[in-house]
Amino acid sequence: MSTAELLVLRHAQAGHSFSEEDHARTLTDHGAEQARAVGARLLDAGAHPDWIICSDAMRTRQTCTWVGQQLGEKGSTAYHEPRLYLASSRAMLSVINETPETVRSLLVIAHMPGVQELSSELASAGSEEEPVLRMAGSWPTAGLARFRVDKPWAELDGRDARLVEFWD
Repeated sequence: MSTAELLVLRHAQAGHSFSEEDHARTLTDHGAEQARAVGARLLDAGAHPDWIICSDAMRTRQTCTWVGQQLGEKGSTAYHEPRLYLASSRAMLSVINETPETVRSLLVIAHMPGVQELSSELASAGSEEEPVLRMAGSWPTAGLARFRVDKPWAELDGRDARLVEFWD
């Protein structure tokens, strides 16, 4: 298997409303700007996901829409996955394990604390030290971990993806 890329993205900034159900929370204007910036940065970095799995919460779907708008034809259709909504790291990993082996670049858009826990669990000893420390310290909205994966998606289980960048 050749090297694949895993991108783990926390949704952009969402508003807080006491009358709104958590699942239905929407992005703020700043959140929409954050998501567009992530999409532009992915495009500039040549990170063009050919598979996108996104929590089915409104804020993650909106993040995905704005990222995808920036990627344009270099983007991919997103799959809204209910199992990613507020998922544990293990639940997120089980979704990633189902990714077809033809996928060379996977973008996962989900929530805290799962994205941080998953990324910390996946980061191998060969990971870049500075991004690992930043990722472990805090994970802001629209933060993104970029991994290199040298094994089949189905075999990822921890400490087996090399963190190469963390965008915060």
